[in-house]
Amino acid sequence: MNLVVDNQPVRMENVTDIDLRAALARWRYSSPSVIAHHGKPCCATAREWLFATDHSQLNGNHKLMGPRWLRRKYNWGPSQWPMTWCHAVEQDDLDCGALAAISREIFTARSVVCHSVQLVQQYSEDTTSHWSAKWTNHPASAHWISGGMIYHEACGVQISSSEMRIWDPSAACWVNPKQFGGYGSILALRLTLDTAGVAGPFTWGHREVPAGEWHVL
Repeated sequence: MNLVVDNQPVRMENVTDIDLRAALARWRYSSPSVIAHHGKPCCATAREWLFATDHSQLNGNHKLMGPRWLRRKYNWGPSQWPMTWCHAVEQDDLDCGALAAISREIFTARSVVCHSVQLVQQYSEDTTSHWSAKWTNHPASAHWISGGMIYHEACGVQISSSEMRIWDPSAACWVNPKQFGGYGSILALRLTLDTAGVAGPFTWGHREVPAGEWHVL
């Protein structure tokens, strides 16, 4: 499959079931990213700054509005883990795990129930090779890349007791539940429930998404 991105031709290879099974096995034990707290004023102040900034950016709009200001504040790029709150707010670049962890806390501070979502997405190997080189030049792990597929993190935002939407904080947009394959498409997702007393499953568009297991789309 050929397509054009930024006026450059991109070669897309078909993802086989074997490729996807290998990727899911690679990320089977990957947990959603969590930012640590020192238990000291440094981290408490950092969190309060994030929540206050979000409140000012929300400016009275609906609490389900995605926190797009995070991507205006932080570039998407390599991050070094483990990470603490006081360290996170001082960075210029944050990876998808850090952006997702911050976004979940922001939604929670708005009294919106939010859960962790892990994704497997398809890109071209030219694209993933570029990302791998960028991560390799930084003291950060490139374990999230497997051939033409990547591991990615997002937020499952509850909009009712049985329905959710997926917010991608790295792209600063809501993810379309209608997936058609190809460049940037979601091949599988895993929902982790972060709130006690919530059982699931949830509907995402026309799909029912169970919790705690990889769900191939």
